[in-house]
Amino acid sequence: MNKRTFIKALGLGAGLSPMMAFKNDIIAAQSEEDKKTVLPEPLQKGDLVGLVSPSSASNDEILFQFAQETLEALGFKVLRGEHLSSRRGHLAGTDEERAGDINAMFKNKDVKGIICIRGGSGAARILPLLDYKMIRKNPKPILGYSDITALHNAIYAQTGLITFHGPNATGSWNSFNVNQFEQMFFEQKLVKFENEQEKGDDLIVKKNRIQTIHPGTAEGIIVGGNLTVLTALAGSPYLPDFKDKILFLEDVGEDPYRIDRMMSTLMLMGALDEIKGFIFGQCSDCDPSGGFGSLTIWQILQDYIQPLKIPAYRGAMIGHVSKQFIVPIGAKVSMDADAGTFELKEKVFAS
Repeated sequence: MNKRTFIKALGLGAGLSPMMAFKNDIIAAQSEEDKKTVLPEPLQKGDLVGLVSPSSASNDEILFQFAQETLEALGFKVLRGEHLSSRRGHLAGTDEERAGDINAMFKNKDVKGIICIRGGSGAARILPLLDYKMIRKNPKPILGYSDITALHNAIYAQTGLITFHGPNATGSWNSFNVNQFEQMFFEQKLVKFENEQEKGDDLIVKKNRIQTIHPGTAEGIIVGGNLTVLTALAGSPYLPDFKDKILFLEDVGEDPYRIDRMMSTLMLMGALDEIKGFIFGQCSDCDPSGGFGSLTIWQILQDYIQPLKIPAYRGAMIGHVSKQFIVPIGAKVSMDADAGTFELKEKVFAS
């Protein structure tokens, strides 16, 4: 089942799901206190981290080995989720199993951080099963991207906890990603996110170029993630307030007309009218198909973002790319749309 088919099926079946019985309790838990930003505890080499699979199943045993060896190479001890290698259809176990592993990792006092092994689809199914009150009382960093967007936004919306949009455990851990991880988690630097320029043998730099959609600078809390996953949460209690936020987006394998449809969803729900700044990362494999012509991604962004007259640019190293920024969702940042950069303005860890 591909990403779009899954989301459609989930939307049609939501009203029949027993998981939805939790919805009223979750909404009721959103007090003013719950909406305050919560800083996770920092990570150190030698810490125990939990490895979980909230979305799709991994189909090759060696991927579990790669993930564990990667985390050990970063300096951690690894605790595998009880149901890490479980499978139900395309999912990494039942909804209760996958949610249970996340709840268990947050509850376990010995576990200092949580790393998702991969994305795929299915994380949205477990959002009503997460224990947000317990998560808030046990703040620790959780890292992943793509479908993990659902977890990031739900946890931030329900608890205020800063989470980290970045490489999954089975993703690319090249020197760029490792260096950024160490700066973020071990050195606790106020990282400046600026594209790496790779000129190569060409006369000019073409790779990792940014395009300014509208000039200017802005400051605010950064939220966002994968566009498809984010818009699939529309109308639920698992999206944060977009008021005065810096919104970042990325996607993969989507025709431009689908990107257009999802941007229109953000517009129609009023999210775009509320944001102070906009950063579009990479849209990998988003070339048009079919023979009837197509809007370009650039035209779509101009249509929806340019009229807002807020600082905005595209091309940030965020998304399904080998070298990617680790973005703390819920952190305060400043952005410069002309330079194509953003940087942390405040610490993202409790100490």
